[in-house]
Amino acid sequence: MRRHIPGLCSQQQEVSNLEGRFLVRVERATYRWHPQKPFLAVQFAILEPASVNGRSFSGRIYCTERALWKLNWFLHDFGYDQDLLRRDQIDEKALLHLRGVVRTTCTKWNGHSYQNLDAFSPAAEWEVSDASGNQCEPESGSDGL
Repeated sequence: MRRHIPGLCSQQQEVSNLEGRFLVRVERATYRWHPQKPFLAVQFAILEPASVNGRSFSGRIYCTERALWKLNWFLHDFGYDQDLLRRDQIDEKALLHLRGVVRTTCTKWNGHSYQNLDAFSPAAEWEVSDASGNQCEPESGSDGL
């Protein structure tokens, strides 16, 4: 389904709260409309590093006017169809199986952990020596954030 954005349950083990750089493949992508913050929900399958290969994690890429730069960054670095990109269209099926590198961090707030998608780069730039598959440490105090 194509979505215009102006200006399945995977059998893989899902992991939350990963930190580091991962070579990933898009397993699922769904546009979610919200009055203040529409977003693209993306599930990634981890390809590298080998220590977490076969696992997956999810994240949100917001589609507000102010956040479109990050969506474009993701689409460009993962090799999304340039013709669809020029027409400001997101085709959820065209996102499937795209590959790239994601840098993630965890944020803890009000007792909950959230997965942040901090940076993207093309799959060709993957460097195993810089990758980290460390999970977030359990919260050991209430430092607020």
